[in-house]
Amino acid sequence: MAYDNACKFLAEEYPQDFARHFLTGTATKVEVLKTELIVEPIRADSVVFVRSHSSIGHIEFETLPKSDRTSIPMRMLDYYKQLKLQHNTQIDQVVVFLKETNSPLAFEKEYRDENTWHRYNVIRLWEQNPKPFLASPALLPLAPLARSKTPETLLEQVAAEVAKIPNETQRQNISGCTQILAGLRHNKDVISQLFQGDIMQESVIYQDIIQTGIQTGIQTGRQQEAVAFASRLIGRRFGEIAPAFDSQIQKLSREQLELLGEALFDFATAEDLAAWLAERAG
Repeated sequence: MAYDNACKFLAEEYPQDFARHFLTGTATKVEVLKTELIVEPIRADSVVFVRSHSSIGHIEFETLPKSDRTSIPMRMLDYYKQLKLQHNTQIDQVVVFLKETNSPLAFEKEYRDENTWHRYNVIRLWEQNPKPFLASPALLPLAPLARSKTPETLLEQVAAEVAKIPNETQRQNISGCTQILAGLRHNKDVISQLFQGDIMQESVIYQDIIQTGIQTGIQTGRQQEAVAFASRLIGRRFGEIAPAFDSQIQKLSREQLELLGEALFDFATAEDLAAWLAERAG
């Protein structure tokens, strides 16, 4: 979920940069296309549509290919069909794989059966030159996943470029997305050494992930899922949580879990969490 949200946030925040890099057209004006394409949800990691005056771009991000050989090709065909029916214009499609794999499914770029042949583009980030990513703040979060013989050195370069972003809000958001996506290649200790943790916590995308994770569990009736997600977040923030805390979190109502998701950003120490839980228990 975190990787999906980060990619979607970046592509929707910087559609021009993503269209220019990942799609074949060179339109000067690009906007995010908000559209409801289907009745039945198509299961994709993260999908973004952008529109220019002459075409529609469909960028789909996949962490790893699924086991079903036809799932991505069939999905690309389905999206193409529905975009074509709605807009009757050129459709440019690309699947971007984030995490390095030898799976042949990451090399599939067409759907073919006895009656239909549909093609689309595929980009495997681990094969890409990191220079274009390093040159654009919008693409910096993807740079740690690009081609490199020394991945940690590349991550250091990325951290240095993120630190140069003058706008504080943009720097926080780019830093948050970079740390999330870097987790596909690096362990959290390496990432933490290079990036400031408070910037990560203050970023819009980090907060959105917390809220989305907790609320998804609540809204779908899977309260235990929401509880588990909240516990993992607290564990990452303050280290291993005490059994007493875990027991108290288990007893929280749906409404209290939502409040916890909001309050978590205001906690500086585990003592703040303890006081918050004690107040609810009282």
